[in-house]
Amino acid sequence: MSGSARETADTASVPGLSGAVLLAALLDGMDAALCALDADGTVTHWNREAERILGWSAREAVGRRGLDGWAARGADADDILARLLRATAEPGRQVHEFALLRKDGGRILVRAQTAGVRDADGRPAGVYCAFSEVHVQIGLERSLGLSEALFADAAWGVVLVDVDLRPAVVNGYAARAFGASRGALLGRPLGELVEGPGAAELESALQHVLAAGSPAEPADVWVSLRGGGGGGGGGGGRGDRGGDRGGERGGERRRCWRCAFVRLDSPLAEGGEPVPLGVGLLFQDVTGHRLADQEADRLRFRWSQLHRAGAAAAECEDPVRAAAVLLDFALAGFADHVLVDRATGDGRLVRALATPIGAPGPVAPVAAAGIPLRYPPAHPALQALTRPGPTRTSAPPADRFWPPATAHALCLPLRARARTLGVATFLRSPSRPPFERDDADYAETVAARVAASLDVAAEWGGRPA
Repeated sequence: MSGSARETADTASVPGLSGAVLLAALLDGMDAALCALDADGTVTHWNREAERILGWSAREAVGRRGLDGWAARGADADDILARLLRATAEPGRQVHEFALLRKDGGRILVRAQTAGVRDADGRPAGVYCAFSEVHVQIGLERSLGLSEALFADAAWGVVLVDVDLRPAVVNGYAARAFGASRGALLGRPLGELVEGPGAAELESALQHVLAAGSPAEPADVWVSLRGGGGGGGGGGGRGDRGGDRGGERGGERRRCWRCAFVRLDSPLAEGGEPVPLGVGLLFQDVTGHRLADQEADRLRFRWSQLHRAGAAAAECEDPVRAAAVLLDFALAGFADHVLVDRATGDGRLVRALATPIGAPGPVAPVAAAGIPLRYPPAHPALQALTRPGPTRTSAPPADRFWPPATAHALCLPLRARARTLGVATFLRSPSRPPFERDDADYAETVAARVAASLDVAAEWGGRPA
């Protein structure tokens, strides 16, 4: 006996699994109310959902002809029955709305789909009618319409992630944010789309939502997207500034997403724990706004430091000590080291002030002050002597006489009363981003104040006793 024949025989041998029993189980398990009428308008089938909505049991409904006097008012019953039986002569399904009567006397507006039923010879045998309360149907249609609108081209990204944390549905905004087509994103692990700390944070958030439910508030998540593709899906505002401030970095794009998470549970689960289908991730790219906020915070801190530095330097009797105090305040959050070289009459530079090389410490005068530095001709500090503005460089070679592990430098001329008194050099380690234009603006303000103090010291002929 073949496998299919054996299965058929086994199924047919199960006691009680007759066609009538199976049909009754199917009808009673439906989510929609269903009744059927024969060609004369007599009710032949009535399921449990119809009983729940109208209150009439199958025993009370089956066998009645028409709806008059029990499921519909007399003034409405003939019209409703005629509309139902019209389906036997018309192809396809028809949609109707009409008012029915509950067993307790209340009226309820339903939306019904009707279709004709034909016998084995193709002659009209009756009609079936599936109906539900209008507000329930409208709610379903509204949910479907909302889903279609979200996944058409909403003003924010929408990604449905399955329980394996793979995108199952992606809208246009999200596809542009990831820099790939919608089809190319489906079913791929998040690790192929997002990398770095942002990937772990995003996966952790999705797993938490699957386990504990939707969080109450949206959250900002910085994600590093793999290279390729464009921008932030229509969000953002200001341009990217690079480094650790967002935007492009190597082969990745760092973006800040304002994320909301919604757990998707199956609406078919009844009782017990809900069955999670995945997580809905809704996000907007707010990178530009967050970078602007960071820049504003940075500016407020820096100018606050300058204000405090000016007040502290004003209390120093020694102008060289005042210059050191100014630099101490300027270094906070800005650079790892600072060097101040004073210019000699023959165009060479001698070290005057510096931070300790081996361990953190305040800016202090150099013990070997007065010894010329052996800078090579193309050294950035020498270039700053002849340039009106700052000189920026990264990955400096070892012959520049800077502390070890220096990766980024910013050299500025110290000018006072139309004279160049020397050069100030700010240094950063490899863990920090290169100096940028706004860093140079801040450093120029610091250098101007340091130059003024050193100019006073030169006028006094050195440090006073």
